Amino acid sequence: MTPPRLDLADLVRRSQRLALGSAQGKALLGGAPAGDGVLREVTGFGGNPGRLRMLAFVPEGLPPGAPLVVALHGCTQTAGDYDRGTGWSILAARQGFALLLPEQRQANNPNRCFNWFEPAHTRRDQGEAATIRQMVAHLVARHRLDPRRIFVTGLSAGGAMASVMLATYPEVFAAGAILAGLPYGAGRSMSEAFEAMATGRPRPARDWGSLVRAASPHPGPWPRVSVWQGEADTTVRPANAEEILKQWRDLHGLTGVPLAGEARSPAHRHRLWRGPDGLPLLEHHAVTGMAHGVPIAPRHGDAPLGQAGPYMLDVGLSSTEAIAAFFGLGPEVQPTPQPSAPGWLDRIIAVGRDGGARVEQTRSVPGPVHAPLRQAAKPDREETAADPAAPTPRSASAWLDRMALTRRAETGKPPPDMPDAGGGFDPGRIIRRALKAAGLLER
Repeated sequence: MTPPRLDLADLVRRSQRLALGSAQGKALLGGAPAGDGVLREVTGFGGNPGRLRMLAFVPEGLPPGAPLVVALHGCTQTAGDYDRGTGWSILAARQGFALLLPEQRQANNPNRCFNWFEPAHTRRDQGEAATIRQMVAHLVARHRLDPRRIFVTGLSAGGAMASVMLATYPEVFAAGAILAGLPYGAGRSMSEAFEAMATGRPRPARDWGSLVRAASPHPGPWPRVSVWQGEADTTVRPANAEEILKQWRDLHGLTGVPLAGEARSPAHRHRLWRGPDGLPLLEHHAVTGMAHGVPIAPRHGDAPLGQAGPYMLDVGLSSTEAIAAFFGLGPEVQPTPQPSAPGWLDRIIAVGRDGGARVEQTRSVPGPVHAPLRQAAKPDREETAADPAAPTPRSASAWLDRMALTRRAETGKPPPDMPDAGGGFDPGRIIRRALKAAGLLER
């Protein structure tokens, strides 16, 4: 099928609105310091071929063996902007994990976009990808973090860069979450990136998977992946989410019909594919009516996260909490016992929000066994390694899930030790700016 014709003039107009909206939003936020002051810059972490800044948050008293989350901002954002909007550092303090936020420099990209479409920065051991890997290695060694529980997430250009990290260092990352991003290999130039953002650049699943297989010597197993997309996004079209799913379905060998997960709001649709251990290998979250950005819920729940602003969209759904649950960092995700007949699912036992078990009937479907995602209620208090209190149904379900994730990690090999936004009518500048607007390095 012939891709739709790109309207460059429209994309240029949108790029101008994006830049203006970001500037106005930051002014409304009062220019608060990065991460409200909790992020600390780290230097001397390696050769830094990508010339990025390293900012991190390590909760006080974090014990050895803690997980690490890498969060990648979008265009026009800083690490602090992204942390403030998503609430990742707040969740890190609550749940006990380290947080790494690489930051793009304007000298590398005037819009602070990660250069996810430039081959010099998207190959293993080169450019920005290599720099982020160096940051991870430094933080893991310095704080004795668990090398089996390293995760990456990002928005837009940061989401596309998360795809790069999952593809080029699949042995390093246990799982990733891509928000309004693109598949690995979607673009190898500015023009290709522009086209991908606008059309999705559809191709067969096997071709997408082959791009990842060729990106490293790693033979598998592959990272688990969570994909998020606003269905009203005109910067990075929703078709890109489907292409990301095709890429990772091929890598995981998922050919069965996905099952419906738990919708966290009326506008939220959730699909997932489970592996033999009952944990989701791949999932897709679609939010009806949501534009380009991160779904957050800063006014909802007992302990809300994040702050609304440019590309931080209060839709009553916290992607930060949901992603942390997918990573196995919180009590929400519950593994499901497998049925006796491989390839068919007759019923499952799920843990409900009240902590009680129940049997659910579901239609049998051919293909790999997948079970609906269910949430366990949040614990009444924080669990700590020093508190061996007798498990309640809630804490027990969280503990079982963490154990399942640990067992999964132990089966794999341990990891080895844009453009210009200026004014004028320069055609090159206009194309680059439109590219960023498109999500090319969105933000």
